[in-house]
Amino acid sequence: MTNAQNAAPQRTRHEAHPPSHLFYQGRQRRPLIDRADGLYIWDVHGRCYLDGSSGAMVSNIGHSNPHVLQAMQAQMARATFAYRLHFENAPAEELAARVADRLPGDLDRVFFVSGGSEAVESAIKLARQWAVATDQDSRWKVITRQPSYHGSTLGALAITGYEPLNAPFRPMMREMPAIPAPTAYLDRDALSMEERGRRYADLLADEIERQGPDSVLAFIMEPVGGASTGALVAPDSYYTRVAEICRHYGVLLIYDEVMSGAGRTGAFVAAEHWGITPDIMVLSKGFAAGYAPLGAMAAPGRLVEPVLDAGGFLHGYTYAGNPLACAAGLAVLEEIDRKHLIDNAAIRGTSLLQRLAELKERFPFIGDVRGKGLLTAIELVADRETMAVLPPSLNAHARVVELAYERGLIVYSRRTRGGMEGDHIMVCPPMIVTEAQLDELVGMLAAALAAFAREAGLPGG
Repeated sequence: MTNAQNAAPQRTRHEAHPPSHLFYQGRQRRPLIDRADGLYIWDVHGRCYLDGSSGAMVSNIGHSNPHVLQAMQAQMARATFAYRLHFENAPAEELAARVADRLPGDLDRVFFVSGGSEAVESAIKLARQWAVATDQDSRWKVITRQPSYHGSTLGALAITGYEPLNAPFRPMMREMPAIPAPTAYLDRDALSMEERGRRYADLLADEIERQGPDSVLAFIMEPVGGASTGALVAPDSYYTRVAEICRHYGVLLIYDEVMSGAGRTGAFVAAEHWGITPDIMVLSKGFAAGYAPLGAMAAPGRLVEPVLDAGGFLHGYTYAGNPLACAAGLAVLEEIDRKHLIDNAAIRGTSLLQRLAELKERFPFIGDVRGKGLLTAIELVADRETMAVLPPSLNAHARVVELAYERGLIVYSRRTRGGMEGDHIMVCPPMIVTEAQLDELVGMLAAALAAFAREAGLPGG
């Protein structure tokens, strides 16, 4: 049978679903979930799927963890909601203390939110209010990178560099200046990787000068790239140089660790790999591992206290510090420690990158394998030497995801080059993954890539 014939029953089953009142990004239908456990998810038809992307890089400790469920049940028996203006609650207080203890440097004040976009919005609003409180009213510009992803609300979107998401909303927002992301792997020059890293970092200094140093408030970056750049890791020299530039100009450095935080890269936060303490850090996704909507912004007292002294942080969310969500977050941290999952992410991440490198040897259209810990990706290209993209009409990233899904593997993908072209597949299993499960995952991914190669007339099929 052809791949199209193999796929036909899957499409028919989706089309046979009863009409839904829900809508999200598009009209695509998926099977109804029945249950999930560990790395695996079952639909109501009894079919099993291996969660090779932790959902959207969320389910860091796997699905249906008994310890987390018990902690949530115990908290539900006491209180599920306590509005922060009326009560303090023990789970939020304890979680804030534990997070502050784990984060680098002086990041000892925590503000809870429900998701990544909220965390980013909180960070840029705290930065601005700190500037106003310290008589630096002229500072308001937040420099970002192109491409990048920092959220989908209008404030977070203004510092996101992903053209399909930005374009419709430009009239409604004040877009911020951007510098190129450190895609050193694409460069074809005589420089070493360390020299390239410094060159990309120096673009920040150039942009600060171009904008006027007194107008620049902050620089925001993903230490390991997320959906828009596919697990991009800059040369080591980049991180130190960026921090030096920010200090020189008095610009706040914001690390977006929504995807890279909570142990996924083999450290609690990716900043630890380079010994960097940013001025503000944001966490979400794996922070509560999908058990409850939860995120956090962390900042030092030197930023928070002037804001509180000036009248308070003019910002907030109804579910900030929700006791049930924080109880889930506490239990997730306990499981990360009890099962040594950060160490496992480092060890299995090395193993996964080796397996993906073997796929690169088999499939000439894999142009790059990259990542850190269990935040990894492969990039698909037409020419490995020039890194020219595949024809956008192939829609390679989405097609490989579908072919993997048909085989019982869930992976995640986006366009690589700013959202308009280029293709990457993110492979980010839960941090509980075993070597045997990595074999299973990569085997299914190889089958999907081979099927795509046959469809597209590419070598390796």
